Amino acid sequence: MPLVVDYYLAPNSPWCYLGHQRFWDLARAAGAAVRVMPVDLGGRVFPSSGGLPLAKRAPQRQAYRLLELKRFSRWLNLPLVPEPRYFPVSGDDAARLIIAVDLRDGTDAAMRFAGAVLRAVWAEERHIADEAVLGELLREQGLSPARLDDAHTQRVHQQYDAYTQRAIDAGVFGAPSYVVDGEMFWGQDRLDFVERRLRGDSRPD
Repeated sequence: MPLVVDYYLAPNSPWCYLGHQRFWDLARAAGAAVRVMPVDLGGRVFPSSGGLPLAKRAPQRQAYRLLELKRFSRWLNLPLVPEPRYFPVSGDDAARLIIAVDLRDGTDAAMRFAGAVLRAVWAEERHIADEAVLGELLREQGLSPARLDDAHTQRVHQQYDAYTQRAIDAGVFGAPSYVVDGEMFWGQDRLDFVERRLRGDSRPD
């Protein structure tokens, strides 16, 4: 049976943006299934794990974060605005919309749409907490505008809560996190290890 990756992401995370397409490509190349699982990172995962929102981190940590974003942007040849116009920004509405797309249109559509949302923040400086912008992104990806209504349903809200709780229960403390058969990999800079795991390397002792 193919391995399954639980992909915990936050649609306002630059690290998710930097790793999203690479992860999707390597998962497909390995024949792995992906469960797309947006989570409430700042509202629930951070408080449960000791994480701090960006504004509350020490100045030297904030400065180093900007340096690393620039490094990875150059290394990966991905356009990235380190301090975009609309950031910090709530990712809740976009997260629920990704879930709605997943439920109605399937994993590939959800992954494609999640990538568009991440690019919107970090390369295009668009406001993903604005429903009009989310509607534009749906249209650009050839998805139905009805997904905006779907995102407000009780089913989607419950799924978002469930994914967030599942992340907390799995020990997730940041995004992106990838969990393969109970083994967690945190961060887009761990994708080499994810790839090895999906290709059959044994788990660590």
